Amino acid sequence: MGNHYAAYSIKRVNVTLYAVICVLTICFTSCKDKPNKEVITPAVESKKTSEFDASLAINWSRLQLHLIQSTPGYAAPVAARSLAYTSLALYESVVYGLDGYKSLANQLSGLKALPKPDTTKEYNWGLAANAAISTLVKELYVTTNDKNKTAIDSLRRLSESALKTGVTDQQVIERSINFGADIAKAIWDYSKTDGGNEGWNNNFPTNYKIPVSIGSWEPIGNQKIPLLPLWGKNRNFSTLNNSVAPLAPIAFSFKENSAMYNAAKELVNISNTLTIAQKTQAGFWEDATITAAGHSFSIANIVLKKENAKLDKAAEVYVKLGLALNDAFVTCWKSKYNYNLMAPVSYIKQAIAPRWTSLVITQPVPAYTSENATNSGATAEILTAIFGANYAFTDNTYEGKMPNRTFKSFDEYTNEATIAQLYGGTQYRMANENGQKHGREIAKNILKLKFK
Repeated sequence: MGNHYAAYSIKRVNVTLYAVICVLTICFTSCKDKPNKEVITPAVESKKTSEFDASLAINWSRLQLHLIQSTPGYAAPVAARSLAYTSLALYESVVYGLDGYKSLANQLSGLKALPKPDTTKEYNWGLAANAAISTLVKELYVTTNDKNKTAIDSLRRLSESALKTGVTDQQVIERSINFGADIAKAIWDYSKTDGGNEGWNNNFPTNYKIPVSIGSWEPIGNQKIPLLPLWGKNRNFSTLNNSVAPLAPIAFSFKENSAMYNAAKELVNISNTLTIAQKTQAGFWEDATITAAGHSFSIANIVLKKENAKLDKAAEVYVKLGLALNDAFVTCWKSKYNYNLMAPVSYIKQAIAPRWTSLVITQPVPAYTSENATNSGATAEILTAIFGANYAFTDNTYEGKMPNRTFKSFDEYTNEATIAQLYGGTQYRMANENGQKHGREIAKNILKLKFK
């Protein structure tokens, strides 16, 4: 299954705060002026967003992955939401320095007007981005520990100091920082109306009444309440995703040799013949610490580093990926609690093998569809649209803990992440395959937004 939360983690990724801060390498590079194709009038004499290095955004992304795994309550849907809003803040803080791009105000569901820069004055988009991300991160991870809060402040100061190098006009500095902070405040206010605000504080609502019927979800282990049962009611960023739904699961039945029985029996058969390679694959996509959503952002970081990307490309990648993953988890959770399907481990113990256990820990959520497959399907669709169908990369997210994984394309990546749930014994094949298709469709709707 893969989205393991604090109470259910079986391993940790040892990411130190020192390492997060030390990777800070904010660089300025020159570039040739591009033809004027901008939709938005550029600020007078301002450097383009493309003249700032992507490391500014990558460092903030890496710090967020550390915050996700070390702050209680940041289950995968909550993590995806947080990454989406910080990515939106980054994009909106630099969009006026992007050639040909436009704001998403009045395009995203519920997002009205946003602060705009004074187009007669100069801005430093790097400083604006740093202020926007840091301001929103402090709000979204308000309950994190003091050490993490110190890391947030340190990264903000170090980034700001580097970005000020060579900037002699104090008014430009203050104007840019204030604009970024204003964008962050507006995005923060917007976020509080989506239904998921402070979701970290109520992962398992005690007042939730668990539906009881044949084939419905049953408590697994000591966790008697399922995870975030109301998350599917949250607002999507794209209104098109309000009506997106996966195919219905096969009809439930305990009858031997029924389609449902065979779907569960397949997992038992697979578990009896697992190879070392398959077990390794299942463990890699378990994502017990940074969550599946965090793993997707880690892959984005890897690709941006490989490309030696600038801030303009980072802003595009993060906002498209973040919006897609948020909607992917909202709609996946809507499906989960709509169908409320029994988890494989529960079915197998009742109908096939009473002592059977899955290789990977099954999380306390209904089984249909797979969140990992939905997440990876959306990720592959976004990254393929940006970097191409045959983009090869090596995923070293868990370097030093697990062997790296190399892929010839993003499609190959999502197919491996999807089938890993079968090897782990946490998902039925139908939940995996239909989940991946579902994620792709959600991402396609995000790509229909008018970024240009």
